[in-house]
Amino acid sequence: MSKQAHPFVEPVELKGHIIDSLLLPKVLDLITEFGGSYRIDKIHVGQTRSDPSSVVIAVEAASEELLGKILAQIADHGAVPVHARDCELAEADIAGAFPENFYSSTNQHTQVRLGGHWITVADQEMDCGICVDSERGTARCVAMSDVRIGQKFVVGHRGVKVVPIDRPGEGESFGFMSSAVSTEKPKGVTVRQIAADLHRIRAKGGRVLLVGGPGIVHTGSGPYLCELIRRGYIQVLFAGNALATHDIEQSIYGTSLGVHLGRGTSVEAGHEHHLRAINTVRRAGSIARAVDLGIIRSGIMYECVQHGVRYVLCGSIRDDGPLPDVVTDALASQERMRDEIRGGRNGQGGVDFCLMIATTLHSIAVGNLLPAWVKVVCVDINPSTVIKLNDRGSFQTVGLVTDVEPFLRVLVSEVDALEADYAHESG
Repeated sequence: MSKQAHPFVEPVELKGHIIDSLLLPKVLDLITEFGGSYRIDKIHVGQTRSDPSSVVIAVEAASEELLGKILAQIADHGAVPVHARDCELAEADIAGAFPENFYSSTNQHTQVRLGGHWITVADQEMDCGICVDSERGTARCVAMSDVRIGQKFVVGHRGVKVVPIDRPGEGESFGFMSSAVSTEKPKGVTVRQIAADLHRIRAKGGRVLLVGGPGIVHTGSGPYLCELIRRGYIQVLFAGNALATHDIEQSIYGTSLGVHLGRGTSVEAGHEHHLRAINTVRRAGSIARAVDLGIIRSGIMYECVQHGVRYVLCGSIRDDGPLPDVVTDALASQERMRDEIRGGRNGQGGVDFCLMIATTLHSIAVGNLLPAWVKVVCVDINPSTVIKLNDRGSFQTVGLVTDVEPFLRVLVSEVDALEADYAHESG
């Protein structure tokens, strides 16, 4: 509530599930935290869980500069000035750099006002600029490294509207989770819900992205992931050189990091196996060619090739080899991942669901690229992985703290049960 009259005032409107999602108190706290005050001029509270609410807040500040800062902070939570104006644009004068005072995008649905009309921003992604084509009346998120001289970018927060994601309703997937990191909740219920979502997405022809670390192979969990791939539950795989290398090592030598997965014991000269596996594939020319030649006859990468799962393997400075399919240019890796997430290059549509398993850095990197409406489940023995994802802005992430092998084993079991029920009902 306003305690004193400030000379600079801007009325803003907030709509949606602003009370039960705590958006309204968040916005009011930000106004006072940044030195302003507020007056609620109008409020409408929805009478049922499905009814949206709305409020008009008069934001007050002692200076025009302070008012601008406050409006910029609350805009990312969906607070839009009542007297809307077109967005302000500036041309990029340096390749690979935004204009000064550029608008930094969030991962939530965003619109910009152009010629008196609200235009939906395409290719939504956090930490980008919004490039506007005034002639075509289009806007899209563009990464800093892709900026070209002469492109027009939104500067400031004027004429930008963020539409926050509504909370899940009752019965929706992940409505059973009330916290981002699940350490004590019944894991069986959690995995059952994940299986149900995978089954639903497959039924509608959607796309599931799996972001995986080498722990999937080291723990002997590879066969469970292979089963999901064979049955059409995974359409895209993002990983590094390590997962693919140790998966192929296991296929050729039966070992992972020199340890025999069947016996759990080190084998003689086993420490050489991963390097020999890489060399074999490099001599073949690619993973797909090694599959065609019968060099690789089982495993995750084998199933990906056999079942048309698209994969992006991203390199790092730690890689041996690497495998010929690994993209060693970090910016090129980002672009390849963006293409698969958005589905533009393959024409299959964007991903609907992302399952992150046993990889911290890869999970965070992919989380930065995902729009907020793509549901994310992060499975890791270390809860800090999920915490870091949420800290970076991937708030749609649900975390399951558990080891990889029991998770994938139970997930396949739950999928079996769903398929059996579906077959029974159909029969």
